[in-house]
Amino acid sequence: MNLIDELTWRGMLHDAMPGTAEHLASAAPVSGYIGFDPTAASLHIGNLASIMLLMHLQRAGHRPVALVGGATGMIGDPSGKSAERNLLDEDTLRTNQAGIRAQLERFLEFNDSPTGALMVNNYDWFKEFSFLDFLRDVGKHLTVNYMMAKDSVKRRIGGPEDGAAAGGSEGISYTEFSYQLLQGYDFFHLYKSLNCTLQMGGSDQWGNITTGTELIRRLGGPEAKAYALTGQLITKADGTKYGKSESGAVFLDPALTSPYQFYQFFLRADDADAPRLIRVFTLLGQAEIEALETQHAQNPGAKTLQKALARDVTIRVHSEAAYEAALGASQVLFGGGDLGALDEATLRDVFAGVPHLRVPRAEAGALNVAVLLSEATGQQIFPSRGEVRKLIQANGLSLNGQKATSPDAPVTELPLLHGKYLVVQRGKKNYYLVELT
Repeated sequence: MNLIDELTWRGMLHDAMPGTAEHLASAAPVSGYIGFDPTAASLHIGNLASIMLLMHLQRAGHRPVALVGGATGMIGDPSGKSAERNLLDEDTLRTNQAGIRAQLERFLEFNDSPTGALMVNNYDWFKEFSFLDFLRDVGKHLTVNYMMAKDSVKRRIGGPEDGAAAGGSEGISYTEFSYQLLQGYDFFHLYKSLNCTLQMGGSDQWGNITTGTELIRRLGGPEAKAYALTGQLITKADGTKYGKSESGAVFLDPALTSPYQFYQFFLRADDADAPRLIRVFTLLGQAEIEALETQHAQNPGAKTLQKALARDVTIRVHSEAAYEAALGASQVLFGGGDLGALDEATLRDVFAGVPHLRVPRAEAGALNVAVLLSEATGQQIFPSRGEVRKLIQANGLSLNGQKATSPDAPVTELPLLHGKYLVVQRGKKNYYLVELT
């Protein structure tokens, strides 16, 4: 299947310049690029949609080019933003670039073949480009009228009736206004140096991308031609932006978003969103996805689509072992997992939504189970020692996954997880995390 058809059935294609499909059908591999601003130490799942565009480009027999904006990252893209972005220093940007490359290598084949992926950094060609030379050689080819017509600029330029004073946009600095010219020159530079004739990105990038095709037309000579393709922005069924959990952005770096949190984010996708997400974020084929949808419709409670989605993405972003660990951790709350197998970070992730009670270790050492779970925890678990005794007699209390047998057992004899945690399960669904501090 060619790239356009693949992106179309997956619901990923937003727009393409006339002639793009024909250009991609040419015999020679087409080099196409997407830019990534190194504004964080890790990419997030919003970036993952762009990475999938590059993956499909490579799978269709073309060459993906990942541009890390070491230069443009110092400015910030105004697209989709309502306020000026904070500028990052060079050392921070360099650290972020290294992290992004390591992540991209999990998705793209970097090699010397005609379709092998490349990574470039626009700082390499901007660092020696003087301001006066840029104005003379590049800036004069595009009018201010052309640049102001872009949606990303129009939304930020406010007059008296819609400006910052009226509660609207904060306006736009010359720095961010110039961003589209810098990104346009990126495309021209890659066109000259790598014969890169296609730029892709999210639908909010259309203005910046077409600035590049216009510069190539004006600077590249009469035969110069380049193309643009944008993907759909990933939104929920209600139209809101997709890609954030309750605690913020969902990152691809396990140090920022644990594999368990990552897996759970996709597992919790709404039924209305899952059919689109599994098309965008996985490489599963059309027949396989449609079969999963049929199976899901027969028993939505089994979350067939979400489980397939979460499994596929977690394995590709992290690993098979990370997926198995996340799956095991997910089963803990349903009595099917091994608490002792969870590392401390995952343990805290799993029980992040339950009451977390802290008791000084010096105080707890002299207590038994009944006192610990009533008086020492401020009666948040049980109102009295008698209630603890009754539940233990009824076989309804578990400590770290094991049935409690004696309310008089000393706390010092309990097998604490990681030397300080006690997971208290009251009945089937009530959990508490007690930590000795």
